[in-house]
Amino acid sequence: MKLEGLHHITAITGDAPRNVDFYARVLGLRLVKRTVNQDDPTVYHLFYADEAGSPGADLTFFEYPNARPGRAGAGMVHRIAHRVASAATLDFWAERLGSEGVATSMVDGALRFDDFEGLSHELVVVDVTDAPLRARSTEVPDEHALQGFHAVYAGVADTRRSVAVLTDVLGAVPVDDDAFEIRGDRRGSFIRLEGGAGRGFGGAGTVHHIAWGASLDEHTAWRERVASAGLQITPVIDRFYFRSVYFREPGGILYELASIGPGFTTDESRETLGEHLALPPDFEHLRAQVEPMLTPLPDIRRWRPAPTNAS
Repeated sequence: MKLEGLHHITAITGDAPRNVDFYARVLGLRLVKRTVNQDDPTVYHLFYADEAGSPGADLTFFEYPNARPGRAGAGMVHRIAHRVASAATLDFWAERLGSEGVATSMVDGALRFDDFEGLSHELVVVDVTDAPLRARSTEVPDEHALQGFHAVYAGVADTRRSVAVLTDVLGAVPVDDDAFEIRGDRRGSFIRLEGGAGRGFGGAGTVHHIAWGASLDEHTAWRERVASAGLQITPVIDRFYFRSVYFREPGGILYELASIGPGFTTDESRETLGEHLALPPDFEHLRAQVEPMLTPLPDIRRWRPAPTNAS
């Protein structure tokens, strides 16, 4: 069995409208699913990705309105790295982000910046065979679009036990002293563990959890493998768009193993993904109750080009 790299990354925001503006308009990602947090259906769960809502490009946010700012520390992911096509693309993003008032810096060939709540990102040019996962945008040319996740940076107090879970249980391969690749037959990505991290706390601008992708037919077997390693793991939870299990690795990072499929077109067409509130069948009876409680969002449809009739 092999995991297919990062499936999705879930973070917290205190301001959904600004979140949509930053990730859909400024970064050019597509809002592919507008739904609710299934563990707290009074708040949004927003999913941004490429045009198809593919695993490997799926950045999601729980909105807790006016949430206090968090601080990344031990047991938390503190930076997300996205793939881009070229050095010219890094120049494009330095100029675009600067024009939006977002400070950037170049570190070891990567362009780093924070979102409006302090969540750290970097853009990096890499040479991989993975298909680029792009979204269309009226403001970001196709050649400069983000192409999916490359890596996450995480802090733990002591890396030794965390490394053992990555390599012995999840099948990660070391690429240097603190970086590990999880790669399947279709995609791969990296996690970099940094030891000695101090205390952090969750809140706006922090990552809640990261999910590794498992094929649908191997998902249950992966749960059994993690459980047999002595780690406490949840039962399989049907999230409608994918199936999930959760566990904390020894350093405190919350991992999810998410199935690849059924997918976001289960209840919406690809052309209209993210344009309306989508509720899984088990939550549809709550629509009249929860819809008025959710923060109004800007109309993101104008930020995507209209479909063409070209074949």
